[in-house]
Amino acid sequence: MEGLIFIAPSAGIISLAFATFFANNVLKEHTGSKRMQEIAGAIQEGSVAYLSRQYRTIAMVSTMLMVLILFLFDDGLKVAVSFLAGAISSTAAGYIGMSVSVRANVRTAYAASSGIEKALSVAFRGGAITGLAVVGLALLGTSGFYILYGDVNLVVGFGFGASLISLFARVGGGIFTKAADVGADLVGKIEVGVPEDDPRNPAVIADNVGDNVGDCVGMGADLFETYVVTSLAAMLLGSLIVNVYENAILYPLVLGSTAIFASIISMFFVKLGREGNVMKALYKGVAGSVIISLVSFYFVTNSLMGNPGLYYAAFIGIIIMVLMVVITEYYTSTRYRPVKSIASFSETGAATNIISGLSIGFESTLLPTVVIVVGILASYFIVGGTTNPEIGLYGIAISAVAMLSTTGMVVALDSYGPITDNAGGIVQMAKLPAHIRKVTDALDAVGNTTKAVTKGYAIGSAALGALALFADYRNKVNLGGQSLNLDDPVVLAGLLLGALLPFIFSAVTMRSVGRAAFEIVNEVRRQFREVPGIMDGTARPDYGRCVDIATKAALQKMTLPGFLAILAPLLVGFLLGPKALAGLLIGLIVVGFMVALLMDNGGGAWDNAKKLIEDGAHGGKGSEAHKAAIVGDTVGDPFKDTAGPALNALIKVVNMVAILFSSLIMGKGLF
Repeated sequence: MEGLIFIAPSAGIISLAFATFFANNVLKEHTGSKRMQEIAGAIQEGSVAYLSRQYRTIAMVSTMLMVLILFLFDDGLKVAVSFLAGAISSTAAGYIGMSVSVRANVRTAYAASSGIEKALSVAFRGGAITGLAVVGLALLGTSGFYILYGDVNLVVGFGFGASLISLFARVGGGIFTKAADVGADLVGKIEVGVPEDDPRNPAVIADNVGDNVGDCVGMGADLFETYVVTSLAAMLLGSLIVNVYENAILYPLVLGSTAIFASIISMFFVKLGREGNVMKALYKGVAGSVIISLVSFYFVTNSLMGNPGLYYAAFIGIIIMVLMVVITEYYTSTRYRPVKSIASFSETGAATNIISGLSIGFESTLLPTVVIVVGILASYFIVGGTTNPEIGLYGIAISAVAMLSTTGMVVALDSYGPITDNAGGIVQMAKLPAHIRKVTDALDAVGNTTKAVTKGYAIGSAALGALALFADYRNKVNLGGQSLNLDDPVVLAGLLLGALLPFIFSAVTMRSVGRAAFEIVNEVRRQFREVPGIMDGTARPDYGRCVDIATKAALQKMTLPGFLAILAPLLVGFLLGPKALAGLLIGLIVVGFMVALLMDNGGGAWDNAKKLIEDGAHGGKGSEAHKAAIVGDTVGDPFKDTAGPALNALIKVVNMVAILFSSLIMGKGLF
């Protein structure tokens, strides 16, 4: 069984090799006319400029933390090196996603002239590159440091580095993209009346740049760190039961390795059928990865563990993933009641649109919570949690690992979204024929759903993964056998502080979007007012000014949420003690999960209600319902693309800080 340890890094390398293969295929595609290349170049230039400045800012924070780790811990050098590697790997995952997206967009736009099948192929392969790069780097880094150090506890630094970068990428990218989007929509669509992606809108390039730095970089870094910390949590819990299952630490890595091959094979299943249904074509890939993973998990579990209950736990994780996808699509797709009801309420104005959207967001927390609760209980008891609680918790962690096993395919679906969104913008700005825009619109409509679906997937996996991380924290601070009673004022204080964190965090990020959007709105208004030639096409807008405003706002405002995530658990742990910090983690996991569901699903429903009206329902474009839906969408934008997704990263960063500093927190505090 010694050779098993090298399966994971080998799978990671193979995943990166296939990512390179797909990248070469995509880059061979035609880039279109000179005008298309100019537009794509502007988007690429803005994306690279923003990302470079963002990473310089993050590098300063990371360096300070690395020095702190170096001097605080006994194995400080090893932990600091793994922390740095985690930060660099997370950065690479995000950068690869952005680099591919800003090159695949114009190629997808040109491919649309040959029909929807060709355009779908280019866009999906572009997304697949990001998906395979994310899981390849995650598996390679986690397994590589475990092989190097031989102690899973020293790999915690790798997970912390990944989580920290993910948080900054999510917050910074979210502020940028939504400030630009809100500014472009409020002035362009409502006040001036120009259509989506119109080249006369001064914020249009910033909007397209935002799609890349928000969805590609943000989601790539988010699911990279989710994959890493969930695998790490399972390995940490596995180290507690190696006397019962000798392969308990390696088992999560082998599951991830086999799932990589399932994702690679399934990516070749994504083909447009005779019915021309794009969503069905993408779901073929998801179905293939699920089925192949389930079959391979059975043989892996029998060979390594000998406990059929662990296979059933993995099976439950896959079922949770499928159900989260189905539920999220129900609440955010234009085909179902929630989005249709918001569109209908838009006929009576923005107020009723916003009321109905909030109602749908609140409602959307029910089914995912039930699914997660049933999954937790089933995974715990089915592996024997009643006789050995540590094995039960390990079963929950394995369920989370299995849920994340399809990350390669899921990230491919998510990255497909901004590629098609940008492709539609390039077609519009280059003034290509209407039949080409019709193709990109069809692809983009599906992309909106895939982006929403992946957010629901990320939230569910964060909840399961965070529970496993919390179990490891309790063990590290010797709270494993103690009850965390609600009548204990220390626990209750921590619980309330943890429940407070998502609200304060969301307030900070939402306010940042509002302030940045305020500046962009005023800038767009100024250009329309002072440069009259913009509207008749005789004058060129100053696109760079809006990009610069969004960039500065994102960089200035992303540091406070990051420091909040780091300082909150440290202050509670050192001042109030490990028991209060345990309460904080529980409150954060529970409330953060609910608020993230509300924001992501509500925001996605608002977005697609607007698109449903733009497709002709309830009066179509330019109607009063359309104007109300635009207002609702601008409220939902920071919900679903800034605060909501960033809560996933917040939950895991706080848990990783608690685990990393657990040895220093023990014995500290007033209680």
